[in-house]
Amino acid sequence: MMPARTSPWLSLKNGKRSWKLPASSWSLAGTTLLLPGEIIGCQVQREPPNSTQRYTRWLNQLEPGQLLTQAFTSHGPTVPMPTWFCSRAWFSHVGPFDEGGRGVPEDLLFFYEHLRKGGGVVRVDRSLLVYRYHPAAATHAVLETTIWTLRVRFLEEQALPRWATFTIWNAGRQGRRLYRSLTAESRRKVVAFCDVDENKIQKGFYCHEESQERPKPRVPVLHFRAARPPFVICVKLDLTGGAFEDNLRSLHLREGRDFLHFS
Repeated sequence: MMPARTSPWLSLKNGKRSWKLPASSWSLAGTTLLLPGEIIGCQVQREPPNSTQRYTRWLNQLEPGQLLTQAFTSHGPTVPMPTWFCSRAWFSHVGPFDEGGRGVPEDLLFFYEHLRKGGGVVRVDRSLLVYRYHPAAATHAVLETTIWTLRVRFLEEQALPRWATFTIWNAGRQGRRLYRSLTAESRRKVVAFCDVDENKIQKGFYCHEESQERPKPRVPVLHFRAARPPFVICVKLDLTGGAFEDNLRSLHLREGRDFLHFS
């Protein structure tokens, strides 16, 4: 970590990443922009340039408000841990990293706890870090099922309590997986699935065959224009040539209030 332990500020970095600015300059920028309780990060340059292109675009193009609203997606923290800068007092308040070893998503766990405690997220809109992709990086040792469980529980804890009902956008595999992963209380809030796939819509419903309830729950499947918000969206961004994004934009909804991304 930089700077030295006597500093009231912490910059989380390691030797596998290269700063485009000296650490002292980044630290100065951080202390200028930072408020207590905030994590500040920056845009990144991925190396090799063609690695994880969707993830890199997502990191670098999020709007300020989306640094909070898109914390539920599979991409993880909305500013990557190697760019984090925060006050030492806030770091101590949130708690130490879970250093359980390989397979523990320490950055995601810390980020979620930061948000639970009311922390903010800020990004410097300059590419200040060369973020190298390593096929053998520790992050690849984290099981997808581990991340999924953490994300679902965080969604149920931080977002779903403020909605009396909601619709899951995607009647396919990911949407049904989310439905099955929810607690019984959260599942009862799901009033419909929605989709654009006519085959799914014509079937009319999704039956939760694994349920112990009798009769087994049947959830309607609607066209997205016939469904009502709020939506938990299980459609991956930046994969449909803009078609999904155009559909969502056409509804004139407000992110965070009317929908959240869980892709």
